[in-house]
Amino acid sequence: MATFRKRGEYQWEAQIRKKGFPAQSKTFNTKPEAEAWAAVIESEMVRGVFVSRAEAERTTLGQIIDRYIEEVAPTHRGEASEALRLKAMCRHPLASMFLATLTSTDFAKYRDERLKGNPEKKIKPARPATVHRELGLFQQVIDQARREWGITLSENPLRLVTRPRFQNARNRRISTDEEKYLTAALGSGGRGDGGKFVEGTRNPWVSPAVKLALETAMRQGELLSLMWGNVDLETATAHLPMTKNGEARTVPLSARAVAILRELPRSIDGSVFPTTQNALKIAWQRALIRARKDYEKDCKTTGKELDPSFLRDLRFHDLRHEATSRIAEKLSNILELASVTGHKDLQMLKRYYHPRAKDLAKKLG
Repeated sequence: MATFRKRGEYQWEAQIRKKGFPAQSKTFNTKPEAEAWAAVIESEMVRGVFVSRAEAERTTLGQIIDRYIEEVAPTHRGEASEALRLKAMCRHPLASMFLATLTSTDFAKYRDERLKGNPEKKIKPARPATVHRELGLFQQVIDQARREWGITLSENPLRLVTRPRFQNARNRRISTDEEKYLTAALGSGGRGDGGKFVEGTRNPWVSPAVKLALETAMRQGELLSLMWGNVDLETATAHLPMTKNGEARTVPLSARAVAILRELPRSIDGSVFPTTQNALKIAWQRALIRARKDYEKDCKTTGKELDPSFLRDLRFHDLRHEATSRIAEKLSNILELASVTGHKDLQMLKRYYHPRAKDLAKKLG
């Protein structure tokens, strides 16, 4: 039977003690609320469907996010970026709510707020893909808590939330002229099409990394993790013990790729490219700016009309798209192409293969 007692001037506590079940208690603002709660709990006990919600009622979303960052995130390959995203999500007011009180409506409001932004707080709208990933992370965290941390919820509210649709597939390819200017900007110094001198990057590893990416379709992370011990220049192969999809892969090297590697000095730690992802990112962005400026100067000198898209919206990962398309011209067998790029799903491989219409027209004759 449930018992009720007044606590202070404004609260009522309901207590339930039933043989075979752990004691349950909860405090409410009014006695009717306490009686309604007790009736539900006793009914579940009688029907044999009762599960204790005590842990979910005293644990906030922020608390399980913190635990997820500490215990689960380190087991993932993208630990650093995942932890940063989770910490940012943990600063939202939603993180202060108790798990038992969270509903799909709360997360739907979070979704809409993130998509629209908040002009008053000078918060810019987030991209649909970003919000989609954040909702997915919320779902993972709550699922982990339900499976292994004793948090009892009837369901994960995220499973009822509609995710924002997005189309982030890219088909950006780098033209011959763009590659020429970029190579000059990344090198130790060079000249653009108009003969103007271009200052090179101070990081000596960026230029060969870009060139190797265009030859092998290797991801940025794969290039930075490549070790000399896994490179065999005699058989023209580079072994990657761990890739993004969790499997090892041996990448065949073209003659040009072998030549690029032969010219590189050997580092003490055995890394082929002993630099950091952030250093590579900064050097890449600065090189794009320098190359674009040199292109604009050459156009002004020669009277050539400026192409507004020239070297614009070009990302390092686009080199993988370009390399995949180039390699596809040499390997007609799509399974061979997939073994080079490491794609397990041919549909995903299709997103990286972007043949130019004019090239296909030449093949048709």
